[in-house]
Amino acid sequence: MGLIKDIYSVSFYEKLGQAVAEVHPSFNKQKFIEAVYEGDFAQKEWKERMKHTTIVFHQFMPENFIEAVSLIDKTIQNLKNKFTEGNLAFIFFADYIEIYGIDDFKTSAKAFVSITQFISCEFAVRPFILKYKEKMIDEMVKWSLHENHHVRRLASEGSRPRLPWAMAIPFLKKNPASILPILENLKNDPSEYVRRSVANNLNDIAKDNPQIVLEIASRWKGQTKETDAIIKHGSRTLLKQGHPEILSHYGLESTNIELSNFEIKTPTVKIGDYLQFQFHLNNKNEQPKTIRLEYAVHYKKAKGHLAKKVFKISEKIYQPNQLTKIERNQSFKLITTRVFHTGNHQLSIIINGTESEVLEFELID
Repeated sequence: MGLIKDIYSVSFYEKLGQAVAEVHPSFNKQKFIEAVYEGDFAQKEWKERMKHTTIVFHQFMPENFIEAVSLIDKTIQNLKNKFTEGNLAFIFFADYIEIYGIDDFKTSAKAFVSITQFISCEFAVRPFILKYKEKMIDEMVKWSLHENHHVRRLASEGSRPRLPWAMAIPFLKKNPASILPILENLKNDPSEYVRRSVANNLNDIAKDNPQIVLEIASRWKGQTKETDAIIKHGSRTLLKQGHPEILSHYGLESTNIELSNFEIKTPTVKIGDYLQFQFHLNNKNEQPKTIRLEYAVHYKKAKGHLAKKVFKISEKIYQPNQLTKIERNQSFKLITTRVFHTGNHQLSIIINGTESEVLEFELID
């Protein structure tokens, strides 16, 4: 598997240049490719290559933004015969609108509708939300009723208050009321791709405004199997936090559920190895119980304090007096998204949101 930056290759620029030249005869494909590869292109990472492509492409486009957008639209129609939709390399089209269209709301909003049907515009739309606020949100509410599922998803995904790898939207983190009509319109969308975005948007909202998501969960409960699935996925942060109201919503109570023989089998763990632990679980209720099982690793941080991260084991029905032995391994292999610090760490089991006793283990080099 190659590096992601290598999606921007000579072959890609050849096909792109040819597609543009076919709808824009004055476009000089050879000069465009030469301009792309001038300077330190080989040293650029993928996002830098994407931005660089946008800037070079702009140099070969008409100065008039409306004319440039028209050519991009024609180019995309031409490219659809040569590439599959969703090819990540073409995200520079969305970037083009973000950079050069920020002062032309009407043309850019129309361009997003067209471009997102070929390559997602969820990142590019965010500066427009920040600049135009309710005017942009109103436009996105209209998108949520669009016939194309990519446009409907853009309404939900683009308006997420905390979209990963993108700029946050502070006013939506503070008060997401204006985007709730989008989620209402899409809660029973025929596309799972769209419904999953609705769930992710709700999960974002839950991080800053849990009561809003709890109210929606109560209102949507039992409407359809789709809304129930959205609420479950959209409540995942609240469930991990052991939020009492969401636990109650799902009937997840820890009364008469017994944890025993909780033990860490590897009290000393080397970085690169696995923490091994086990425990027994018994539903001592007289009726079957849904039990959400999780465990928390309290990682030692650089300043010596502990930071808790919750991992899900399972969520299923346990019969009365069903004694179950559970064994798990937790990896301490080096990964780019987490730095491990040697010293004492902690582990606990969480049963329906209730955390058990905490056991210690030591992480060593």
